[in-house]
Amino acid sequence: MIMLVLITYGVCTETNAGKKRLNKVAKYCLKYGQRVQNSVFECDLDAARFRVLVNDLSKIISEDEDSIRFYNLGDRYQNKITHIGVKESFDPEGLLIV
Repeated sequence: MIMLVLITYGVCTETNAGKKRLNKVAKYCLKYGQRVQNSVFECDLDAARFRVLVNDLSKIISEDEDSIRFYNLGDRYQNKITHIGVKESFDPEGLLIV
């Protein structure tokens, strides 16, 4: 079953190591979904890919300084999202034009 997962993160960027972690987290999340805000991604995942994502991100961050939150919106997420503003929501089941 495919589910929509919302990922939010805060990485301490007071050091160069923190800035590198921030870039790594963002680039890694781009492999799995679409950035919808600066530190927020929407990812269309099955359970196996979700476990891999969580495991890999836990290896990138510093658990003493950083935070990542995962919100599983499930497979019937369309009615759970309200959007206001310029950037339209991502439809993972819609037409993809490359």
